[in-house]
Amino acid sequence: MKDWKIYEIIWLALFSAVAVFLTVTSNGSVFDFSVFLSGVLCVVLAAKGNIWTYAFGIYNTFSYAWLSYANGLFGEMGLNLFFFAPMTVIGYFMWKKHMSGHIVEMKKLRRATVLTIFAGSLASIAVMGWLLSFIPTQNTPYIDATTNVLSIVATFLMIMRFKEQWIMYMTLNVFTILMWSIRLANGSSEGMMMVVMWSAYLVNSIYGYHVWSAGANKTAGAQ
Repeated sequence: MKDWKIYEIIWLALFSAVAVFLTVTSNGSVFDFSVFLSGVLCVVLAAKGNIWTYAFGIYNTFSYAWLSYANGLFGEMGLNLFFFAPMTVIGYFMWKKHMSGHIVEMKKLRRATVLTIFAGSLASIAVMGWLLSFIPTQNTPYIDATTNVLSIVATFLMIMRFKEQWIMYMTLNVFTILMWSIRLANGSSEGMMMVVMWSAYLVNSIYGYHVWSAGANKTAGAQ
């Protein structure tokens, strides 16, 4: 961890301590804690542009899929199993081609491209939410659709090394916190842990945008 800043270590330690506290006080499982910790490590490393994000990401993908299934969030489950799992492998090899040490080179999108992505995302959310609403045991179909679509778009932006991924992740995190808050209110035993985890992701996304903005400007200046 020689390239870690002190506040990054403090941030990671703080949320890990909160996760331990919640695991103990709510009789949570070691598995729930492992989902939290692997997820936090994954997003912190992604914010730093560190390729090791994919090592923690593959475990978090499968473990979070199981939690989603147990909570009737079938869009989240399918997203992790059939999209994130293969994209984690693809992302690793795509980043590998553009590395400076363990840190990836960062880029930014043109404004017209950003607007096109935004419009396409809204249309996709509407269609997917409508389809999920036909599953009898599906909870919060349109919120589930929102998190799914934003996750897909953000992942493509991530593996292609664009800083705008973090705008998507910020929005995604807000909706996912809302989704798990609803599950918590309805009695989900994993709800509190997931709300804390996604809150950590939100804080990290703001930091990630700052780091990647600087990195993208550095890349542009070098061209």
